[in-house]
Amino acid sequence: MHEIIRQLDEKRAAARMGGGEKRIAAQHAKGKLTARERLELLLDPGSFEEWDMFKGHRCTDFGMDANVVPGDGVVTGYGTINGRLVFVFSQDFTVFGGSLSEAHAEKICKIMDQAVNVGAPVIGINDSGGARIQEGVASLGGYADVFLRNVTASGVVPQISLVMGPCAGGAVYSPAMTDFIFMVKDSSYMFVTGPDVVKTVTHESVTPEELGGAVTHTTRSGVADLAFENDVEALMMTRRLFTFLPSNNRESPPVVPTEAPVDEVDRSLDSLVPDDPNRPYDVRELILKVVDEWDFFELMPDHAKNIVIGFGRIDGRSVGFVANQPLVLAGCLDIKSSIKAARFVRFCDAFNIPIVTFVDVPGFMPGTAQEYGGIIKHGSKLLYAYAECTAPKVTVITRKAYGGAYDVMSSKHLRGDVNLAWPSAEIAVMGPKGAVEIIFREEKGDPDRLAAREREYREKFANPFIAGHRGFIDDVIMPRETRRRLARSLEMLRKKHVERPWRKHGNIPL
Repeated sequence: MHEIIRQLDEKRAAARMGGGEKRIAAQHAKGKLTARERLELLLDPGSFEEWDMFKGHRCTDFGMDANVVPGDGVVTGYGTINGRLVFVFSQDFTVFGGSLSEAHAEKICKIMDQAVNVGAPVIGINDSGGARIQEGVASLGGYADVFLRNVTASGVVPQISLVMGPCAGGAVYSPAMTDFIFMVKDSSYMFVTGPDVVKTVTHESVTPEELGGAVTHTTRSGVADLAFENDVEALMMTRRLFTFLPSNNRESPPVVPTEAPVDEVDRSLDSLVPDDPNRPYDVRELILKVVDEWDFFELMPDHAKNIVIGFGRIDGRSVGFVANQPLVLAGCLDIKSSIKAARFVRFCDAFNIPIVTFVDVPGFMPGTAQEYGGIIKHGSKLLYAYAECTAPKVTVITRKAYGGAYDVMSSKHLRGDVNLAWPSAEIAVMGPKGAVEIIFREEKGDPDRLAAREREYREKFANPFIAGHRGFIDDVIMPRETRRRLARSLEMLRKKHVERPWRKHGNIPL
């Protein structure tokens, strides 16, 4: 028995060493942690239970039969974050460059299947050179097996991807189908084809960082949600995000006790919106002042900045926030912001997280670039997402709500549960100036008369009371009361349940 125990200890020690000290040192030299070090930081101390530590590949071609490393380049298992169950996999770049083999994929699929069975989130740490070329189509089949699990788990359990090294070719599609993607600056990248292939095919010279680095994907493409300075920061922020999410689609997120009273009155909000309708303000100030402890977890802050999305809490319970940002493009909806917000709304709906929407939108962005880019199709994604959403929806119109953008932003017509407005709200087909220039175009030569018409239009239409008269607005509230009214509305909606006609699925305008 002692001999067997000794052998077990030796095998465990060999598996934990991965590709060996030399390759571990090379990983550290790049400023990157190893697969196991990452899991130690991500999970609660002592909570990790590893599966398939001794599993190895079955490839015999190209001398691979003489090069079998226990674990085969990925560490899998489960543990806890703040005491809550989570399944994890962490690719080990020190073993065959973290490349995915058939056995490697089987390990990932096993923990994903179990996560769905027990209703626990999945966090994947990606650091891989791609498919293991020695295995040919077997490794490609392994990727497809993982992709299928991503789709099966979508909307059932939250999926988070951490890209902490290379992620190229077919490997990028698994993170792309998960709910959130975090990257690390200067050490992680994602692209379908690398710089060398790009240069050969399109004759463009581009670095890996420019093509698919963390900054590129969190600013230009919108593929990733957040970029961090190093592995440690990314892992700590993942733990923070985890606290806002439920374990599965049948449970609620954890309640975090707060000392901030929900009936707190913040009179500074009464002066947040400027008197001049053309002057901007930062909507994030409003969000911070209504959430518990000023704790707002913003997602995609550097992409499509004209809309703000993220998680906060009101009275200890998780809430998803969507808000037009007047500081950028006057808060207009365009292609990128519509896609950004629609994806977030659909995530919240899938996991029944209430959505608070702050509206200050002058309309959809005009211009040939938007029309040729498909603003009609892409803008309708946000409309579809809000209309389909059955999670609790509370909307506050702070200032402008013009045209079709008024409808799209969680209006009463799209089954908004509680729709409120500040006294500064202007709800109309368009702004007063544009409206009178169309209605009274024959009076353009008389500026004084046009100004009078504009005042008349503003008094008659550009206010919240016409919409209130028709029941499209449930109440006009003082800005200082916003947190209290949100808290009461969300409490009232906690047991909301909507029955919908049976269907296989809708056909969202992708």
